[in-house]
Amino acid sequence: MLCVTHEFSSSKQTTMTNSLSCHEIIENLNTALVVMDSSFRVHSLNAAAEILFAMSQRQAINIPFQTLLPGESELFDSLQRVEQTAQALIEHEVKLFLPSVGEIVADCAINLIESNEQTYILLELTQLDLQQSISRGESLHTQQQVLRGLAHEIKNPLGGIRGAAQLLERQLGSAELKEYTKIIISEADRLQNLMTKMLGSYQQTDKTNINIHEVLQRVRQLVDVEVDERLRFEGDYDPSIPELFADFDHLIQIFLNIIRNAVQALNGVGRIILRTRIQRNITIEKKHYRLGLLIEVEDNGSGVPQDLQESLFYPMVTGRAEGTGLGLYIVQNLVQRNAGTVSCSSQAGQTVFSIIFPLELESGS
Repeated sequence: MLCVTHEFSSSKQTTMTNSLSCHEIIENLNTALVVMDSSFRVHSLNAAAEILFAMSQRQAINIPFQTLLPGESELFDSLQRVEQTAQALIEHEVKLFLPSVGEIVADCAINLIESNEQTYILLELTQLDLQQSISRGESLHTQQQVLRGLAHEIKNPLGGIRGAAQLLERQLGSAELKEYTKIIISEADRLQNLMTKMLGSYQQTDKTNINIHEVLQRVRQLVDVEVDERLRFEGDYDPSIPELFADFDHLIQIFLNIIRNAVQALNGVGRIILRTRIQRNITIEKKHYRLGLLIEVEDNGSGVPQDLQESLFYPMVTGRAEGTGLGLYIVQNLVQRNAGTVSCSSQAGQTVFSIIFPLELESGS
């Protein structure tokens, strides 16, 4: 089988024992590996792929990929896109139909390999436990329902706070003091609007063309009043980025939550970088976009604990004793409502929250 990893191909030059070959490692992987040529004909399968497709390497060699997975046009489209763009692609919890076993759920990774002046396409399939996937989805759905009930409870006191602020404003003679009641009323209205959108239809948004840098600067100003000079903001912006079609209130809340999380992680001392870049040939929820907007919020804090990283965006998950566990769940909810995706990578000294939005209008938007 073609040695698909440079690290393995140079194993003879490393401290790895000579008796452990690249081929032996690949054959003992649980991940199914399919290597194709540029015409999408099978070049080789590892042992896990032979088991998955109920087909030997000898039977599979040189057959078209569609023979392995007949009818899976979306996956084949992804293979073609990677071959054309040379951009690696990862898709999670993809449903595939195999003639030998029926429907499976798998994580898929597609990449290009250059070997001996030839280009190969590597498909990695990691089969998931379907019941585990269902249970995880049901658990998240239950938590979402709890959160919707909580949003209902939040709306009621917000109305009371707003009404009390209005009554207080009428009793105040000082214009300076009235500025504070106006802030209370304004923030109560914003949160009421946010709760209404969270409780309403998933598609309910108020989208307009927005300059993302104006959003980031506004959020930065809101957070600036809560910190001192020990915390430093840095802007690393691409000024050529076009306007984003999204919900303004949603974007404010998304970045307010993420940046406040960073401030808390730093204990008010450190550096936060706000970065914007153009992304090309992105895939979000199995939809391909030629152009996307990447926004990163990076801090140099101690990092997210390893045991929290996989469940970071679930409701009621927090690493702080005083935390509610709602902030990042709301972030994910609002990002998805604006057709985007959010992820986090973290290690000591560098935590990066990455949000990607498509810069193309969906049909019906």
